[in-house]
Amino acid sequence: MSKAFTRETAPEDDDEDGPALPPLPAGTRNYMTPAGYARLRAEFMHLIDEERPKLVETVSWAAKNGDRSENGDYLYGKKRLREIDRRLRFLTKRLDIAEVVDASQHHGSEQIFFGATVTYADASGLERTVTIKGIDESDSLAGEVSWISPIARTLLKARVGDELKLVTPVGVETIEVVEVSYPAPEASG
Repeated sequence: MSKAFTRETAPEDDDEDGPALPPLPAGTRNYMTPAGYARLRAEFMHLIDEERPKLVETVSWAAKNGDRSENGDYLYGKKRLREIDRRLRFLTKRLDIAEVVDASQHHGSEQIFFGATVTYADASGLERTVTIKGIDESDSLAGEVSWISPIARTLLKARVGDELKLVTPVGVETIEVVEVSYPAPEASG
């Protein structure tokens, strides 16, 4: 095959630095729980201290083996290095604007703030429970929603017993706040 039709390196995707997450509202901080911040920081440190140096060593070794156009270790190693570097840029940006919020400071409160676990009921009486977390740490399968999601924005600042109007794709739905809880403060010893 002619070298004219092969590409040794893939084009850089500098525009896309991370997963397709909704953008943060302009000028806001990246609110996170202490556990969420610790998880992102641990991922950053693992990539920078362990995974990337091992991969650099492998790519360096593979580069010394001659023809790079058919060298799988070299080609896939370079691709993975680009992925790691992209993820590191994304994590750096997110951690730089992170605002760690300890939800336990609101323990016992009936008002909804970041970090609250909220049970609400719709007009038919069906109850749902969600925990309001940061955009980089929320997991909808675990009942966690981002603080910028429509349900979280509707719930924030409300209190137990409040009836709220939730705008959904099928129309406006009335929901009632049934219960609000926060993690208990950790005992300092």
